[in-house]
Amino acid sequence: MRCGIDLGSRSVKLVVMDGDDLKFTKVYETVEFYRSFGRRTAEGMAIDFSALEIGRVDQVTATGYGRNTIDIVGATIIAELKAHTTGAIWQTGLEDFTLLDLGGQDSKVIKVRKGKMVGFETNDKCAASTGRYLENMAAVLGISLAELSSYSDNPVELNATCAIFGESELIGRIVEGHAIPVLAAGVNYTIFKRIRPMLTALMSDTVVFTGGVALGKAIGELIERELKVRVLVPKHPQLNGAIGCAVYQPKKRR
Repeated sequence: MRCGIDLGSRSVKLVVMDGDDLKFTKVYETVEFYRSFGRRTAEGMAIDFSALEIGRVDQVTATGYGRNTIDIVGATIIAELKAHTTGAIWQTGLEDFTLLDLGGQDSKVIKVRKGKMVGFETNDKCAASTGRYLENMAAVLGISLAELSSYSDNPVELNATCAIFGESELIGRIVEGHAIPVLAAGVNYTIFKRIRPMLTALMSDTVVFTGGVALGKAIGELIERELKVRVLVPKHPQLNGAIGCAVYQPKKRR
């Protein structure tokens, strides 16, 4: 069996595949994962797969935020862009699309043609277009992240480009008496505005939307409405990078 691990900054996504079948999938908080299953050795971080109760693993491939700081014993390390592209192709069966991945602390847009990455843009410098920003804004509104992600109609105008200033601006709109649905829609629209230039630069007729943010419907609806494209959310959007790792087959040396 093959194991794929996406070492995110806020969560670790792990999948185990046997052939084309997903046998095990799990999302852990990053600290919880290392504390529960990691063991420091002279060679690096050893993962106790027996504690995961997933059976024998023949191949381990890892990617993500922690790939350059955590040496996982016996693991093949691949770049995030390759992992996410491979995962999206496997999940959708498509070979021509634009991949949008919105995670906890970064965003990625990848243009794929004939199954190959031909262009990409990333943003890991600002939290204002990430899941962490949405979590903070949901807290300001006093609603759940799931409720926040359900609103996309009639968005209140929010112009702050910084996550910190964005909270202050949102509080100002609350004081003005705007209702929760339009405030939440405004928050979601700010995400769309920040990723729109990347999507426009790498546009396709189909946008494959992955990452934890894709679990909510609002951002996808805004992309479809504003850019007139099809948005496809695969079955396991948050696990896409880990799936790409498990699907990845290292090239054998001749």
